[in-house]
Amino acid sequence: MVRYADDFVILCRTENDAQRALALVWAWVDEAGLHLHPEKTCIVNVDTESFAFLGYQFRKHYRFPRKRSIEKLKASLRPRLKRTSGHSLQCIINDVNPTLRGWFEYFKHAWHTSFWRIDTWVRVRLRSILRKRAGRRGKGRGQDNLRYRNRFFEEQGLFNLEKAHASLRQSSRR
Repeated sequence: MVRYADDFVILCRTENDAQRALALVWAWVDEAGLHLHPEKTCIVNVDTESFAFLGYQFRKHYRFPRKRSIEKLKASLRPRLKRTSGHSLQCIINDVNPTLRGWFEYFKHAWHTSFWRIDTWVRVRLRSILRKRAGRRGKGRGQDNLRYRNRFFEEQGLFNLEKAHASLRQSSRR
């Protein structure tokens, strides 16, 4: 059993074991005068289906941030990454970095492909700000990827989720 506050997952080897465990949980919860959420309570075969738990989406032996978790991150960053921001690029990056670091600390156990899309999204927003300041219209794409390469944002101190995850996966050499 894996639990956090009032959320929990019970892992079983067979469907029969899962059915028995669910019956025991129903009885225990009912005896305590509590109720299980009927839409969230289910038996899932992780080889063919996925389930969500604490912001993660579990599929087979992989963990991904839920789409809702990613959208929540983007919603918190969007106001700070507006094209019309009057702050310096350094100030914007300093404002965004703590949120990216915090989100990474929670989701650092996700599958490695989860991070590059978010990194790309943040850099597109930053390129869009720089494009607007240069008097050009539209999103930061195409030539802007050459004008403001990923390395440029790294040099400015932007936290990179993908690189942080890669360095975390490196084995320690003791």
